[in-house]
Amino acid sequence: MNSIVYAGRNTAVFTCKHHSHEEWEMVYCTEGQGRFEFEGHTLHYSAGELVMIPPRVLHTNICSEDYADIHIGIDDIAINLREPTVISDDEERHIMGTFTDACYFFNSDMDGRQLIVSAFGDLIVNYVIAFRDTKPLRDVVNEIKSNIMQNYTDCDYELDTYLHTIPFSYDYLRKLFKREMGMTPHSYLTNLRIQRAEKLLCSSGTSEQSIAEIAYICGYSDSLYFSRVFKKNYGCSPKYYAAMHCRAAGA
Repeated sequence: MNSIVYAGRNTAVFTCKHHSHEEWEMVYCTEGQGRFEFEGHTLHYSAGELVMIPPRVLHTNICSEDYADIHIGIDDIAINLREPTVISDDEERHIMGTFTDACYFFNSDMDGRQLIVSAFGDLIVNYVIAFRDTKPLRDVVNEIKSNIMQNYTDCDYELDTYLHTIPFSYDYLRKLFKREMGMTPHSYLTNLRIQRAEKLLCSSGTSEQSIAEIAYICGYSDSLYFSRVFKKNYGCSPKYYAAMHCRAAGA
């Protein structure tokens, strides 16, 4: 029961045409956003959300340019759920951590890995049972979240300007978003930008010029300000972080 039958990652733009699986498909979006299209309805999702698709349900997955995920198939799942469902992770990203570890051990060749993988299958299902009963985000929080996701790479994006267009007080929106998302809208925006920067810094050799380019790609027109924000989050400069990753990859 709750047996993991496959686990992998996608780190590139793709569109999966109409298909289905014999087991439950679980797709955890680690970066970007996308949508699953089913017969008669569509589910939108973004980073920090898990999409659960029951067996033999036809679907198409259409993703954004910066999309990345961890996908896991679980057979004989012990949960009373019949429709495709989106589940939000918590602030500490417990579900993502479990998906990451499950994917690692499933694809490793270590002795006894099956016992560990089996335990992760049960843990994932238990997280789903616990998290699916949490209160869904209010519509206005989803609207703010979606707007930030669509615009966070734009250097000219003014989050405050957008928030002031919503017919609620600015302070109310800020408090409501923090209560339901665990952080303010501005912190959410910064996290998206810095997480994307971290991935780009680890993907290739980095110079002062490329750091400025990465800053711009992630929504920062001022590379010095970007460096300060990055250091605040990761404890070192972007250039040093990239160099450390390069050395570790070559070790």
